[in-house]
Amino acid sequence: MGFVPEKLMEVALKKRRAALVLKNGSIVNVFSGDIEEGDLALEEGYIAGVGRFEGIEEMDLDGKIICPGFIDAHVHIESAMVTPPVFASVVAARGTTSVIADPHEIANVLGVSGIEYMIKVSRGLPLTVHIMVPSCVPATSFETSGAEITAGDIRVLLDREGILGLGEMMNYPGVLAGDSEVLAKISAAAGRVVDGHGAGLSGDSLGAYCLAGISTDHECITAEEAKERIRLGMYVAIREGTAAKNLESLLPAVSLNNWWKFMFCTDDRHIEDIMTEGHIDHCIRKSIALGLDPVTAIRLATINPARCYNLKGQGAVAPGYRGDLAVVDNLKEFNVEEVFVLGQRVAKGGRMLEDRPGGFSPAPGGSSINMAPLGPEDLEIRGKDLRAPVIRVLPGSIETGFEYHEMDVKDGVLVPPPGSDILKIAVAERHRGTGNVSAAFIRGLGLRNGAIASSVAHDSHNVIVVGDDDRLMMRAVMALKECGGGYCVADGRNGDVLSLPLPVAGLMTDRPAGEVKKILEVLIERVRDMGVHPDIDPFITLSFMALPVIPSLKITDKGLFDVNSFKFVDW
Repeated sequence: MGFVPEKLMEVALKKRRAALVLKNGSIVNVFSGDIEEGDLALEEGYIAGVGRFEGIEEMDLDGKIICPGFIDAHVHIESAMVTPPVFASVVAARGTTSVIADPHEIANVLGVSGIEYMIKVSRGLPLTVHIMVPSCVPATSFETSGAEITAGDIRVLLDREGILGLGEMMNYPGVLAGDSEVLAKISAAAGRVVDGHGAGLSGDSLGAYCLAGISTDHECITAEEAKERIRLGMYVAIREGTAAKNLESLLPAVSLNNWWKFMFCTDDRHIEDIMTEGHIDHCIRKSIALGLDPVTAIRLATINPARCYNLKGQGAVAPGYRGDLAVVDNLKEFNVEEVFVLGQRVAKGGRMLEDRPGGFSPAPGGSSINMAPLGPEDLEIRGKDLRAPVIRVLPGSIETGFEYHEMDVKDGVLVPPPGSDILKIAVAERHRGTGNVSAAFIRGLGLRNGAIASSVAHDSHNVIVVGDDDRLMMRAVMALKECGGGYCVADGRNGDVLSLPLPVAGLMTDRPAGEVKKILEVLIERVRDMGVHPDIDPFITLSFMALPVIPSLKITDKGLFDVNSFKFVDW
């Protein structure tokens, strides 16, 4: 369906009735900041006018609020653990009609073919999926990924329809060092949006990062970091994910002078959180509850990302714009009651009117769990010193602390002291069968008498496992391999092994969202019973322990990595 101005003009001039008129609405004008009482005329999927109209079909909204459809400014669909059709069926019902998706999770496993898969299965959905080409595959040279995407690959991909620009440039040390391949990737996207990932950058380094062509960032955790980026002309995407929740700390940075440079994003958000709390509607609702002006909150979810990413015809309720709309009950509870996509009602009362997640579309390449044989000896830690480096989990953050703790020794192997809340964590390479395995210590999860294994480990997605018993850790890993990837929990109290299989690249499933939610809730309840702290999402938190571009101490298949000094820890 394309834009046909002649037909819309006839409706606007009242020479013909509109296909659909939403009567008696309270229409949010993101340009003026006003809320206008009136009708909304829709024709050929687009908005023909705001005022008073007659339609072939009419719906009386009785004063309910009409907003532009919401836009997620930065999301990894894979992190919801479901394929794009299933994802769309959940978020569209919550009022999200467009997303800026960076498929670098599946790209790190399957390369260009993974991106092609995401493009293919995102067609024809009640959700517009705009793709950013992943810039960092692999994310760094300090881990083993399943593929590589070069500057040449990026040039070819940027010519594809629906590709907006270059995804988050996590390799900021490469940018600042003038790495030729990194700069070639940015150069390939000249004239397009290049997303940033400048965790911890400030001062001259941040300025140089901007000079390279980076125009957005979603890694701010303090209001001052956000303000510094706004002063440099960057857009700041306020993230409210599952593990990283930055909205409350960043909202004080939003003011009457700069609101137009802020957006909302979810980045990495589990499907059960979306189904329970919401998606971008949750960001708006929470912002309003924290004191942000409702129309400003809506602007952050609509016109701001549309302007940032040059999404013509999206982000506003005005003549010529797409009929992508979210109808909400009021500006306090902000419950999404109806959703329209290209002028067609697709959801009512938080549910899709048509269940169309589609059939299973397998990712290319068969099983993505290609590990070398793993034995208990691979999990042993024989340090040079009893004083060992320890990853410290920080609740509500994907950053970690860097600590040292005295360990006990048993048969020449370092083990955590009893009652210390220190566990063992290990990463095993799963793409090429290299046999790379590294093990270290982690504190703050609270897990007891069990182990958790996952093939979701940002960004290279090797197998990561944590536990307080090597045998249980091995058992969880073997179960993970058998189910083709996903989440596995080994409960040492009764011998149970629970799994959520994610057969698409070890990252996603095409199972219905409600089914995935139920399985995940069972797994989370089990690990809570095993001591994992209630303010920590065990699976998303674990997945970020392997990301060596987020401070401070992380682990990859090649070793324990100090992000602040950007080198491996020699211990």
